[in-house]
Amino acid sequence: MKVFHTADHRAIAADSETFTGAATRASMNGLGETPPVNMYRVRFEPAARTAWHTHTGTQLLLVIEGSCRIQKSGEPIQDVASGGAIRIEPGERHWHGATPDAAMTHLALNIDAKTDWLEKVTDDEYAGL
Repeated sequence: MKVFHTADHRAIAADSETFTGAATRASMNGLGETPPVNMYRVRFEPAARTAWHTHTGTQLLLVIEGSCRIQKSGEPIQDVASGGAIRIEPGERHWHGATPDAAMTHLALNIDAKTDWLEKVTDDEYAGL
């Protein structure tokens, strides 16, 4: 057994190259070894979001506070309330973040996955226009 304490993993500001708006991320790497599993606790302030991106493996998002706004390329935007979960398959181009009116926190479990960052989500894309 190995225990991971959140206090041991300080939250830092998210990279402005790959996020729009204010967000913080605390990384817990090495939760699993075979396959490798990393977890990120990410807090998004209202309207903050990731850039478009893909993963080489599966990503699971567990919404623990607020409502997660998410979109897979070519599909409509969806809002997922606290307690909801989202599975993102390898290679799916997507973005996620907070809704316009409230902060959101999710746990992202990356299972044998590296992230390939793409262009930022525009304000029109975020609004679903």
